[in-house]
Amino acid sequence: MQDLRSTMQSSDWIPSSSLVELHPDPTKRNKAIARRNIPVGSTVLSTPAFATALLDSEKGHRCDHCLREQPSLKKCSGCGNYWYCDAKCQNLHWQTNHKRLCKRIGQFENSVTFQQLEKHERMDSLLLSHLLAQLSTLNEPYSPRESRELEVALELLPGPASNVSAPPVCPIKPAPPSQRLVEDLFARFGNNNFTIHSHLNSIAHGVFPVASRLFNHSCVPNAVAKYVFSAGNTVTMEVVSLRDIAVGEEICIPYIDPALMQTRHQVFQITYGFVCDCPACAFLSKIGTSVPEPPEDATELAHLGAKLRDFVGVDEYLKGAPVVAADSQPRSLDDLPPALYCVLHESYMSTLSEAFSRASHEGDYAQAAESGVTLLALYLLVYPKNYPQIGMHLLEMAKTQWNHSFVALNPAGEDKDIAKNIVFQLLDLAKSVLRVLGTEGDSETGPFREIEVLEDIARNA
Repeated sequence: MQDLRSTMQSSDWIPSSSLVELHPDPTKRNKAIARRNIPVGSTVLSTPAFATALLDSEKGHRCDHCLREQPSLKKCSGCGNYWYCDAKCQNLHWQTNHKRLCKRIGQFENSVTFQQLEKHERMDSLLLSHLLAQLSTLNEPYSPRESRELEVALELLPGPASNVSAPPVCPIKPAPPSQRLVEDLFARFGNNNFTIHSHLNSIAHGVFPVASRLFNHSCVPNAVAKYVFSAGNTVTMEVVSLRDIAVGEEICIPYIDPALMQTRHQVFQITYGFVCDCPACAFLSKIGTSVPEPPEDATELAHLGAKLRDFVGVDEYLKGAPVVAADSQPRSLDDLPPALYCVLHESYMSTLSEAFSRASHEGDYAQAAESGVTLLALYLLVYPKNYPQIGMHLLEMAKTQWNHSFVALNPAGEDKDIAKNIVFQLLDLAKSVLRVLGTEGDSETGPFREIEVLEDIARNA
């Protein structure tokens, strides 16, 4: 039987106009190197999805082809399992894979075999089914010669759990030429597929072989992936530089949230099969695996927060000073005093997030302000400059400040002009961070639209 695994050894699949090229590395398979200086906010790579599958919670709310959220979608009358913006999206999805699934997907999803799968296994099953259905429509079905993306996908390294059998897939005609191809593709799923998001909210999973093949992980990345939805098109991943990247520098993206200080090491080993040696992980190794837990006493927590804010220089940041502009700034993890090591415990960020959210919703704005600024300081410490979570949090802080000063019942003795200036200051900082990534996902909504609305309201207040 023919071996359908890729024999590609060169990087001729990288466009000549690309900003990156693959170089050998003594500790990694390869690394993506900048071919020239790349300014902050540049699109390093743009690549369409090879296959996607919506999360079950998004089915019926988003188009199964372009993934855009729509108030009114048209359901496929043939299978009742897929929804579309219009006839154009339906026809395009039909040509790529829907025609191979329409008659069988409903029966498959209702089968005992599928229903007995765990939630994540169902997602794997559907994404793999979509991928195989698309490959079946090639002029030479399932052939790497007909699909550069398949060629690249089969060259990806399998994950450490590659001995796990592929989940059941929807019956497709023509069927895959061998179970070996199915297993080869699935072996590369867990450590190479991406979670597609809109404004940091997960909405689907996708196969992006070129991005998977190019970029290694770092917990202090200089680039990050965003997803662009447009009418009638499949979703596109754009990898955007978070800061200026020098020629010859490796370009890395985060595979998981850099804030997962303790969990990530286990995820790296189980899911990806490597040990991260980025500066943040090197620091954690230096101080030991047992990061002390933060105190539970409210007074001690308040003192801890004050020390963290002072260390990071968050007050200067809120005034617009570039306190996180360079590696030499005092917020570097290497300069973190032992008394603050406990802020790196994952539970500390969870505690701050919950306190900020709860106080904001309950109208305890003094507590919201304190926990919000402390959480911002922690974000500035653990995330790289211009990471989108920082901008999103600044926007939430602006909303809370607005509610405190202009929606709550008559805050005593507060100067409205000063309060308004604080709102605009927070919004300006949010924009300065979020503009680096730019619009993504559902561009008709999202943070830029929220900033615009709040700015208009504040101007007229």
